[in-house]
Amino acid sequence: MNTEIRRILEEVRDGTVSIDDALLKIKQEPFTDLGYAKIDNHRKIRQGAAEVIYGAGKTPEQISGIVRSVLERSNDPILITRLDEKSAEAVAKELAGAELKYFKEARIGIIGEMPKPDGLGKIVVATGGTSDIPVAEEAALTAEVYGNEVVRLYDVGVAGLHRLLKHTDEIMSASVIIAIAGMEGALASVVGGLADCPVIAVPTSVGYGASFGGLSALLSMLNSCASGVSVVNIDNGFGAGYLASMINHESRR
Repeated sequence: MNTEIRRILEEVRDGTVSIDDALLKIKQEPFTDLGYAKIDNHRKIRQGAAEVIYGAGKTPEQISGIVRSVLERSNDPILITRLDEKSAEAVAKELAGAELKYFKEARIGIIGEMPKPDGLGKIVVATGGTSDIPVAEEAALTAEVYGNEVVRLYDVGVAGLHRLLKHTDEIMSASVIIAIAGMEGALASVVGGLADCPVIAVPTSVGYGASFGGLSALLSMLNSCASGVSVVNIDNGFGAGYLASMINHESRR
């Protein structure tokens, strides 16, 4: 059962929320129409996590309007992805009453306090090289926003395999691993051959001409011979972090 509905029902059971108030929470308007955006107010009820704001292509005014609408209904942290630095500065000014924490490398903005980790275990985020860190930080911060403990293993690619093998304990004790790499994307296969947990592979657009902007890594990861490896889209750190969080919270169901 969805965790948000379960929480409401538990509050009714404990007497902290009346039946009428609980019914109102569930029946509230499913979306808010701002003209330029329709805010999905029931996303958390359906899926356990509130809607995320994709910042690319939106004006600072549009982002601020969406944030205000969300804040009217929820105290949960708000995640804004693909937010450039200039837009982040403008949004911060627009939302003077709500602190925006901006993470330049990941191009992520977060409003609200990070929750305490409540997942099943730890999520390991590993990169082939330093150039993959921006995508990795998008994945790591996304996972942390959704209440996960994250272990970062950066620059542990196959060009120096001993760097990865030094972290065997972290790999073997992980609940989920996100393996992020460009070039030929070999890191995911190597990690998949070592770990006994799901591995989410993220191809990045890092590489020279024949890498075709990440397509080479994507195809390599799709053709991995290691069992338990799944693949998300090129540079999709957010998608990997979100999926890893779902797996790490599976015990809640």
